[in-house]
Amino acid sequence: MVFSLLAVVLDQTILNVAIKTIADPVHGLGATQSELEWAMNSYTLAFAGLLFTFGVLGDRLGRKRMLMAGMALFLIASVVSAYAQDPNQLIAARALMGVGGAAIMPATLAIISNVFPYNERAKAIGIWAAGVGIAVAIGPITGGILLEHFWWGSVFLVNVPIVLIGLVLNGILTPDSKDPQKARLDPIGVLLSILGLVSLVYGIVRISDLGTVADVTVIVPVALGVAILAGFVWFEARSDHPAFDVRHFRNPAFSTAIATVGLVFFSAIGVMFFMAFYWQIVRGYSPLQSGALVLPFAAAQLLFSPRSAALVDKYGARAVGTVAMAVITVVLAAYIFVQVDTPIWILLVLGFVQGAAMANIMPPATTAVMNALPREKAGVGSSMSNVFRQVGSCLGIAVLGAILSASFRSDMEGPASALPGEVGHAVRESIAGAAGVAEALGPQGATLLRTANEAFVTGVHWASGAAALATLIGVVVVARWMPGKSAPTVVPDLVKAESAVG
Repeated sequence: MVFSLLAVVLDQTILNVAIKTIADPVHGLGATQSELEWAMNSYTLAFAGLLFTFGVLGDRLGRKRMLMAGMALFLIASVVSAYAQDPNQLIAARALMGVGGAAIMPATLAIISNVFPYNERAKAIGIWAAGVGIAVAIGPITGGILLEHFWWGSVFLVNVPIVLIGLVLNGILTPDSKDPQKARLDPIGVLLSILGLVSLVYGIVRISDLGTVADVTVIVPVALGVAILAGFVWFEARSDHPAFDVRHFRNPAFSTAIATVGLVFFSAIGVMFFMAFYWQIVRGYSPLQSGALVLPFAAAQLLFSPRSAALVDKYGARAVGTVAMAVITVVLAAYIFVQVDTPIWILLVLGFVQGAAMANIMPPATTAVMNALPREKAGVGSSMSNVFRQVGSCLGIAVLGAILSASFRSDMEGPASALPGEVGHAVRESIAGAAGVAEALGPQGATLLRTANEAFVTGVHWASGAAALATLIGVVVVARWMPGKSAPTVVPDLVKAESAVG
């Protein structure tokens, strides 16, 4: 299951390092800024919008079947993306990749929950979470290595051998499972979930594109998405065969774990996004070097995620989760003190500590989500967890990015006003634009670049503070509502089994 998920998670981060090359009219596709944004956003919209739907279908039709179909589609779409002849082909192929990824991700966790017995499930999910964390971290370095030796399409072709091996291993090793109750499908609920999630995520990614929330293309889709999702909750609460029984949100363990997943990824992915610009533009590292600097985070995930179950058994999910969230908060707050010339070893230590803390909060939270639902509903539970993960990630990039951009624009208003038209606009809008103008100015651009770097770091301070505030809320939520050692989560399928034996 970890191997099956590898390509999907890699693809969510690997494209970032190839953006500059794809925009090149000679070595890439000559994509415009808007086309590049849609190459990323088409994947995000399809992926986030269909996660819940494929989780429901996997429970009803068979999880292995859904996994294999998703991997086959992901394979085909990866090849089409690699050999796209123009930006529009790439955008369409990326959307297909998002559809395939949405079928793969919930199926992996649902199959784990059905294959492993209750006493082994937490450790298995810990290993699964480690795989996710490592793939997120090694995506940039993998992309950097490929771009140094091959053309831009190689960042998609790397998926081919991974998926082919995954298809063979799944065909041989993975048992199929589905909901034995054969309940009727809920097409209205599924449709409402798709429309609501796509509208909400579209509005969120528009924040990233525009750098502001005060725009009609942000406000209307977000408001519409929230309204549709509210209608989804209302409809599901009154259905006799709901796609998702919303009464599960009354379970404090389930709701707390779901909220924790969203808050952690809101902060973590948002910080990783703007730190990529810090490494490559402010500090001047290559894509390969900046990817390598994320390895301490990946190493911590690998070391600590599989061991989180033992800590939870000893101290309880509430104690372990509260400490982990507190440590993440401290690390994010520490970024407030990062400067243009902060020693690299300090940032590497922060990355390692953050990775270790995430390794001790994500597996318990994910396990709590899966244990709160009957085993036959594992696909729905996995989907719900991943929806909050994906929406949290999108919100983190959008909201924290908007905070950083607002601070940067404010600080660069003076220097930009001294430059003509489009040049001043480029300097004001982003650190990448300012760096490009400074490079074109030659020696005269040194002062401008220094000012832009300092303005960007100031923006990092504001964004980090917001991220730390979000995880501080998470500390309170986990400490208050996460089940403790003396109050384990009730597992419906386990209770049924024990009743049958008794």
